[in-house]
Amino acid sequence: MRYHVATAALAVAGAFLSPTTLTDTYPKNPNIDALNYAFTIELSDTTDLIVGELALDVRFVGAGVRAVRLDLISASAAQGGKGMRVSGVTMNGTAIPFTHASDVLLVPLATAPVVNQRARLVVRYRGTPATGLKIGNNKYGDRTFFSDNWPDKARHWLPTIDHPYDKATSEFIVTAPSHYQVVSNGLQVEISDVPGGRRRTHWKNSVPIAPWLYVLGAARFAVQRVGTFDGKAIETWVYAQDRDAGFADFATPTKDVLAYYTDYVGPFAYERLANIQSNSVSGGMEAASAILYSESSVTGTGSVRWRNVVIHEIAHQWFGNAVTEADWDDVWLSEGFATYFTLLYIEHAYGRDEFVRGLQSSRSTVMSFAAKNPAYTIIHKNLSRMEDVTSSHTYQKGSWTLHMLRGVIGSEAFQRGIRAYYARHFNGNATTADFRRAMEEASGQELGWFFEQWLYKPGTLKVAGSWSYDAAARQVRLTLDQVQTDGSLFTMPLEIGVYSKGQPTPVIERVRMTARSNVFTINTATAPDSVRLDPNVWVLMDATFEKRP
Repeated sequence: MRYHVATAALAVAGAFLSPTTLTDTYPKNPNIDALNYAFTIELSDTTDLIVGELALDVRFVGAGVRAVRLDLISASAAQGGKGMRVSGVTMNGTAIPFTHASDVLLVPLATAPVVNQRARLVVRYRGTPATGLKIGNNKYGDRTFFSDNWPDKARHWLPTIDHPYDKATSEFIVTAPSHYQVVSNGLQVEISDVPGGRRRTHWKNSVPIAPWLYVLGAARFAVQRVGTFDGKAIETWVYAQDRDAGFADFATPTKDVLAYYTDYVGPFAYERLANIQSNSVSGGMEAASAILYSESSVTGTGSVRWRNVVIHEIAHQWFGNAVTEADWDDVWLSEGFATYFTLLYIEHAYGRDEFVRGLQSSRSTVMSFAAKNPAYTIIHKNLSRMEDVTSSHTYQKGSWTLHMLRGVIGSEAFQRGIRAYYARHFNGNATTADFRRAMEEASGQELGWFFEQWLYKPGTLKVAGSWSYDAAARQVRLTLDQVQTDGSLFTMPLEIGVYSKGQPTPVIERVRMTARSNVFTINTATAPDSVRLDPNVWVLMDATFEKRP
């Protein structure tokens, strides 16, 4: 779920393929619900080895459960000895056998629990992470520890059900040398010096989130309490050397962004919001309540591109974090949404022109990617390689899909649908089918045709059009041809702007393209000065449009 700096330029008709028809290759634990992960972790300056203990509270929500399965990367020669080794497991205080092989920790159960029975599983482990937790020097040569869990790398250092469908509350109890400050999700509930020149820091997150959103940072920080929003703290954590520049860069626009999304979408889910400089991500990473940014994000100049990264990552607190895709195939519900809502805030705060520039930049990205990847669809069909989880289409075409949907059903219905979708799946999971349902209920329209062509099918819309004026009939005659050569054919409403002298505003007519070649007429008493295609920028297309003699 990361926002790369390159992205910051921003910025039932038909056979509808429901996500339920797609098979998820991840071995889920459908009858086990993780309730709370409490990680106790020891960090050291003399070794990169971490010592960990997980106390996991689970509830058995189905019958016949015979084992608890967790993801945890095994130490192996292939990774140079890196990975985790499990030394013991207890269930409700009693030691039990386990297997840890092929990156799976499997804990067999002697008897199947009854439905809704709860248990506490404690796992003791240690090892050197190959990835997931970056241990090394930052740009100033200071040793630091920063998580990098996206999309499925938490398992390299944390035993979890490492998949977005299972959300849980969490705690990090971290013991580290006392010159480190430790930051994580949620609220800090303890900070205590302990023997041996070490410090114990306890963070507790009381809101359920997916494992990739867990965060840990240990460094020599400068920390600022910037203010509050709805009684919740807004914080900045930057390298000590970057105190002045970092405090200035992150001072805005966080509070106003929180207020905008709360008003437009619904309540902010978390107990605080921290912006954190780190060396584990290249752009931004939307860890719930504690966002990580690249160490190059601090410039002291109020950089527009990094300002947009901040907006994007805060948008994720609503989309991806509070409402999380139930399956990686629907990752656009995170990235497409955060990208579009970044643009919506830009329009709100910085004006329509900047919003349109963002749309136009995104359109160029979409067309370039589609030319090189003509078969690519926004919604994956049974994603099997996590390396392929996102692309520029996930961000930019996903964003444009939301913008076009807003154009199709109207801004008021769009916001009603967004608010209903968010409220219904708040702190839970959702699918594209869930989102479609919310939008159909809000608009009173059947939208299968729209979702099918923009999300489940590949292709781009290319239009070659022309217009002429028939003085005798007092009509503008338009011809609009779909000229894409990738085999796709779109049904799409399209605005036509008719501009005439003496009229302060153009006449806007909406037509509906359904065929390869489309002809329309618009009545007008006088010859227009110009006719424009999509004057309000609602449709993702590559178009040429000219006047015929």
